[in-house]
Amino acid sequence: MKKTGRKDLVTNVDKENERLLVSKIRAFSPDSQVLGEEGFGDSVTDTTGWVWVVDPIDGTMNFVKQRDHFAMMIALYIDGRGVLGYIYDVMANVLYSGGPSLGVFKNDQPLTKPANLALRDGLVAISGPLITEQQMNMPEVVRQSAGLRAYGSAGIEFSHMLTGELITYVSYLKPWDFGAGKILAETLGLRVTRVDGTPLSMLSSDFVMVATEKAQQDILPIIG
Repeated sequence: MKKTGRKDLVTNVDKENERLLVSKIRAFSPDSQVLGEEGFGDSVTDTTGWVWVVDPIDGTMNFVKQRDHFAMMIALYIDGRGVLGYIYDVMANVLYSGGPSLGVFKNDQPLTKPANLALRDGLVAISGPLITEQQMNMPEVVRQSAGLRAYGSAGIEFSHMLTGELITYVSYLKPWDFGAGKILAETLGLRVTRVDGTPLSMLSSDFVMVATEKAQQDILPIIG
C-alpha cells in the first residue's frame, strides 16, 4: 500500500507491529505518550513526561522488495531527554540497545566509541535524493569522503554509525526515524544534529546529520 507515493509504502505488517508495540507500552506504562509512525499512538505535541517513539518497520521498501535491510526501533524520552534506545536488525537478528546510563550494546556485547575519523577517511551514507538532485552540495561531500553507501533504512544506517562502519549519515528524518538512533549515537560520542549543525528536537522532522566530530567539522563548510 502507498502512503504518499509509489516509493512511500506501508504494509499490514507495519500496522500490526505498531498496534502490538503500542498495546504493550500502554500496558507497561499507561501514563506515557506514544509517538508512532502509523498513527496508533498519540498526537504528541510536547515532551513532558515519558514519551515512547516507535517505528514498527524502518525500511518498508527494503522489507517489500528485498526481505532484508530493515529494522524495528523503539525509544524512550523522559521530559525530552533520551533515556533508552533500541534498534533491531530483524534479518540479522541483532539488537542494538542502551542509553546514556547504560552504554550501548550489540546483542550482549558492549560497543566502544567509534574512531573520530575525518571525512576523507571514512564512508558516508547520504539519501539518494540529496545526491541525484544535488542538494546542499552533497555530491561534493561524497567526493571528499572515502566513498558512498546507501542502505535505505535509518535504523540500518544508524547501526553502521554505531559500529564505526560509517562516519556520516545524512537524510531527511522524522522522529520515529531518528528517535532510537539519536540516543545510541550520542551515547557513543557521535554528533546528531540538524544538517546545519544546530540542535535537533525529538519532535522535529528535518534534514539530519549523524557524524563523528571531525567529519562534521569537515562537512559543515562544504554545505554552508
